[in-house]
Amino acid sequence: SLPTTINIREPRWDQSTFQGRAKHFFMVTDPRNLLLSGATLEEARRVVEDYRAGTVHPGLTEDQLWRAKYIYDSAFHPDTGEKMILVGRMSAQVPMNMTITGCMLTFYRTTPAVLFWQWVNQSFNAIVNYTNRSGDAPITPSQLGTAYVSATTGAVVTALGLKSLTKHLPAIIGRYVPFAAVAAANCINIPLMRQRELKLGIPVTDENGNRLGESTAAAQKAIFQVVVSRIGMAAPAMAIPPVIMNVLEKRAFLKRYPYLNAPLQVGLVGLCLVFATPLCCALFPQKSSMPVSSLEPEVQDQIRKKDPWVETVYFNKGL
Repeated sequence: SLPTTINIREPRWDQSTFQGRAKHFFMVTDPRNLLLSGATLEEARRVVEDYRAGTVHPGLTEDQLWRAKYIYDSAFHPDTGEKMILVGRMSAQVPMNMTITGCMLTFYRTTPAVLFWQWVNQSFNAIVNYTNRSGDAPITPSQLGTAYVSATTGAVVTALGLKSLTKHLPAIIGRYVPFAAVAAANCINIPLMRQRELKLGIPVTDENGNRLGESTAAAQKAIFQVVVSRIGMAAPAMAIPPVIMNVLEKRAFLKRYPYLNAPLQVGLVGLCLVFATPLCCALFPQKSSMPVSSLEPEVQDQIRKKDPWVETVYFNKGL
């Protein structure tokens, strides 16, 4: 019989090392998780929740338990336990981003195309940012709508402004406008979609998961780490393919078959994202931490009243 002492609230691999985090996120971002049926997801949820409650299903092996845990993690929010929107899950990052980014890099020459694909990209990012937010506090439809409009408008204006600045520069520079726009837009989109966390804070816990309060300082650190990870995630996919495509477009092959431009671009982006997505998610631990002394004074007082011996708090940074 499988013991009930395996800690499946934490990832299978050591999260204090980059290698351990990378193995974890290669599982979480695996696009094959999108193909799992609703029945498979519910069965994984049942296995995980029963095991946490101390009930071991007959014949369950450790590998099957960890498989159920990663299926569960790929589809259910770590704080709320709700099933996440399909396109907002991290397992959708590679197929969705390779399509959108490939098209952004292919159709970058005209203003309408830039406008359309930046809007599509930031709409997708808004869904991902909302789906993978930290904390369990609900967001009202009006807050969500305001954040979405602000974030997408800021991103599109940034892209168009950068495009106008590169009109008289070499073509290869123009190819990097989408990346510069995406990097700038991430700095706008993520904080706006998670503005409630910046105003009211996110839950912080002790090492055993006991909730100690809500901190805006923790929210600021979490959002900063996510912005860095997202920019890093986009960098290889938006920096390497333009160089390759700039060379290929001068060859006779693509001049003869120009319709292959977009599929080639999408394929190159997809190849980069398969590795960049989990590796950049692994830059920082999902369960981040900070000293109590770095929190707001009122939160420090609140924590010391509850447990004066706590020196470090932990929080879900989101993705």
